[in-house]
Amino acid sequence: MVAAMTQRDDDMTGQMSEEPWFLPGPAEPAPEPDPLLPGASRQPGESDIVAEWLAAQAALAMPLARLAQRLGALDERLARGPEGWRHRLALIEAAELGWFTGDRIAPDRLALWVALRLSGVQDDMAALTRAAWAVRRLTGGPGPMEGLADFLGRRDPREMAPGAESLSDRASAWAGMMEAARALHPIARAAMGFHLWALAGLDNPGDRLEAAVTAARIAAEECRGAVFAPLSLGGAGALRASGPVEQRLRRWIEGMEDAIRAAMRHLDDIQTWQARAQDQIAGLSGRTPPALVRVMVEWPLVSAPMAEKLTGASRAAVQRNLAWMQRAGLIREVTGQGRFRMWRARLRAPVQAT
Repeated sequence: MVAAMTQRDDDMTGQMSEEPWFLPGPAEPAPEPDPLLPGASRQPGESDIVAEWLAAQAALAMPLARLAQRLGALDERLARGPEGWRHRLALIEAAELGWFTGDRIAPDRLALWVALRLSGVQDDMAALTRAAWAVRRLTGGPGPMEGLADFLGRRDPREMAPGAESLSDRASAWAGMMEAARALHPIARAAMGFHLWALAGLDNPGDRLEAAVTAARIAAEECRGAVFAPLSLGGAGALRASGPVEQRLRRWIEGMEDAIRAAMRHLDDIQTWQARAQDQIAGLSGRTPPALVRVMVEWPLVSAPMAEKLTGASRAAVQRNLAWMQRAGLIREVTGQGRFRMWRARLRAPVQAT
């Protein structure tokens, strides 16, 4: 009997020493994917990337052709129009791109900074500098394919690290990919370059702004009057980076089409305003009124110090003519304050009382 009790105690002790039945057992390692099996993931090569974009371009041939026609119409109009139109669109585009990248620079602050290098204590100097860079690149100068590192005009702090790849090397690799995609239409190639920006290691604080400005210049590289193709005037839908290549290119085409429509409508408005303003100032003497009209065409927002510098007229003459233009319904003051006032063209003629 004692032996039986001892045997039972040993059995209970053995059972208690085992792991509880409700705990999960050790996890088995996941099997390694066989790189030779179909569907195994691999890093796409240069030819694979270009082939994807070529396939997307072929699938969207009709929308791309319509967009190219719209861009050609904008190009022709800007080629025949005054230089101020291009500058005005560049300022508006740079301000809109700032909202997309998170800088949120108001057009009046950007205009003051570009024209006079004036800023307020609340302004983000780095954001203003980036926006001013965008305005300069969108108004002229050598394009990115003539030397991307020079086009960007920045020094990457990572170059200071021992053994780090230089910005010039990364820019050359990106440019090589763009050259390999010469079979793409410039609009589609610009979209590819924008979406490959981070993959090429060109990311930087404000990199989305740099990528967008670079792409805008590439899309218009065959244009004569348009320095850049608008991307954000109708919203930032073209710049959303998600989904497969065909979906990205479709959003790019639709977003750029909206932006070009907005640019054409704006040019319609400013052209109508310019004709109305020239008709109303015809009876005025002096060179200040026509000079102010040109400034209002070129700049979306104008202050008295800006107008003084840009027209070369005296402060008294500028203020007197601004007041006359406001009374005539040609311009309106937008700040609503006594000092540091800003004016813009009243693109819609005020309704006359009957």
